[in-house]
Amino acid sequence: MSTETPLLLVLDLIGTFAFALNGALTAVRAERLDIFGVVTVGMFTALGGGTIRDILLDSLPPATFVDVRYLALAAAGGLLAFFLGRLLERLSTFINVLDAIGLSVFAVLSAYKASTLGFGVVQAIIVGTITAVGGGTIRDIMIGRVPTVLRTELYAIPAMIGAGGALAANAVGVHGLPGTLGAAALCFAIRMLSLRFNIHAPYRPGPP
Repeated sequence: MSTETPLLLVLDLIGTFAFALNGALTAVRAERLDIFGVVTVGMFTALGGGTIRDILLDSLPPATFVDVRYLALAAAGGLLAFFLGRLLERLSTFINVLDAIGLSVFAVLSAYKASTLGFGVVQAIIVGTITAVGGGTIRDIMIGRVPTVLRTELYAIPAMIGAGGALAANAVGVHGLPGTLGAAALCFAIRMLSLRFNIHAPYRPGPP
């Protein structure tokens, strides 16, 4: 099934830029890095998940290194965060929206891609989830902290649900753009609701 449409491409590029911006801003807040460090963290955040996906799917070279638009947007997001970090901190809600779009689109499209290559349902969901959260995990490791996806917020769970929703839509005959956008919208809604109402995954009972 092909999901390559202009709308999905635009959302994919927006997600790449948002991930770079978010990753670079996290680096600016967490560590005193120079311009090279900030841009590098931003680019790894934006491109890391997709690169891992293409390696898992044996799709080499990774798409993010073939299409110069991804590299350019990732670098632009990092530079923007470095020079306009204080201003962008005031736009945190807008950046969270862009980040949620990226999470949703990456999870859904990657799960679809894995499915079309013959991966089973569970394996395709795993690929979609890794793609969506992989960049942020690499970011946190680079700045020396426990990955956010493992300790706070609903991030991986919406990605898993979105990826599963995309495969479920395909299974019941809702193909192409409607199924893709519907699953992405589900992931996006869960992510934004978790931010709005400060919802977290359950922690182990008892003291930390």
